[in-house]
Amino acid sequence: TTKMGRKKIREIDAKRLLQNNLPSTLPVKFQNVQVTTATSFDLLLRENDWLSTTRLVVKPDMLFGQRGKNNLVLINADFPEARAFLEERLNKTIEHNNTKGTLTHFIIERFVPHTVEYYVSLVSNREETVISFSSQGGINIEENWESLSTLSLPVSDQLTEQDINSKLLSHLPAHRDKISAFISALFKVFEDLDFTLLEMNPFTIDESGQLAVLDIRAELDGTAHFKNVKKWGQLEFPAPFGSKITAEESFINGLDEKSGASLKLTILNPEGRIWTLVAGGGASVIFADTVADLGFGHELGNYGEYSGAPNEEETFHYARTLLSLATRNPDGRPRLLLIGGGIANFTDVAKTFRGIIHALKEFKEQLKAAKVSIFVRRAGPNYESGLRAMRQVGKEIDVPIDVYGPEVPMTSIIPKAIRLLAEPVVATTCS
Repeated sequence: TTKMGRKKIREIDAKRLLQNNLPSTLPVKFQNVQVTTATSFDLLLRENDWLSTTRLVVKPDMLFGQRGKNNLVLINADFPEARAFLEERLNKTIEHNNTKGTLTHFIIERFVPHTVEYYVSLVSNREETVISFSSQGGINIEENWESLSTLSLPVSDQLTEQDINSKLLSHLPAHRDKISAFISALFKVFEDLDFTLLEMNPFTIDESGQLAVLDIRAELDGTAHFKNVKKWGQLEFPAPFGSKITAEESFINGLDEKSGASLKLTILNPEGRIWTLVAGGGASVIFADTVADLGFGHELGNYGEYSGAPNEEETFHYARTLLSLATRNPDGRPRLLLIGGGIANFTDVAKTFRGIIHALKEFKEQLKAAKVSIFVRRAGPNYESGLRAMRQVGKEIDVPIDVYGPEVPMTSIIPKAIRLLAEPVVATTCS
């Protein structure tokens, strides 16, 4: 995939996708349930009677690692012990890697007695998929990196049994056929379901000869959602541990999911004074980097992009959401809105600008109250008419709008704009 939106998913979802898509001939067994703050333990037990007859493992399922090292994993427990462990920890606020968050999702699985732990990972890069294997998996894998065998497979190539055996499993004394078949099947599912990361650390082979995936981290390509709706099923992309999705981010996520275009918004600093309305994923990265390089990264309010030819209504809703954030709580200090992008290939600039102009008109008073200055740089189909309309709306709503086309480099508006933020600061320190 050339453009990937890497989205982390919960362990229970990763295991469900594997269970539903690995061949039934493969001796791999999954047995797990999710527990959240809304779970009734009595109902859980009634619907999953294996919980009362099997030894269990319990751990948080919230996109963070090192759970075992942080006393958050219960191993080889019966159900009453598992329930007590969960009741003590559900809804509890903890600190992990300097981030505070509340424990809301856990996974309960069957406990698998085992003597050996293997590691396997598949990572999708722009040009290749990198597959790694070690026979020394588990919590100390980082101390055993030298045991890792790695195979890089160009995007268009097929993975062969010979590749697996000669490049990944050449040092493996036992179970080579079973593990080779497992890696081969994993690769097919990885490709078919648009995973960008699949890391099992560890997986093992139990006493009955069945493969068991004990721990898994997974990411999917969010931009492939439209073609995988049926295969992925009910799937959420949770926020990282400790971060809460704001109402605005949630609204844009919903807009993005319903659209054929790409609409992304992450709020970095709600009190920031520099806000960006940028067309294209590449351009949005360059804009954010340039602001940071100029020493104003701490003032960047958001990171986001609109691309893939959104219609006028989608652009209006996107711009309106951003303007509501950028104009909030005026404090007398100047603010900036950077409306930018590279040279569009097929997006009609004038058409997308119509949606933005509609939002600017609606926020005329708020823009003035928050002392927002707007800088525009855009090129592509119909850009002259789009830029003309931008100049016109500036006069109409009486908000300063500086407008540029392809005659200036894309990021040249940023230092010009930032001078407006820097000047008052200089003035006050001199007086």
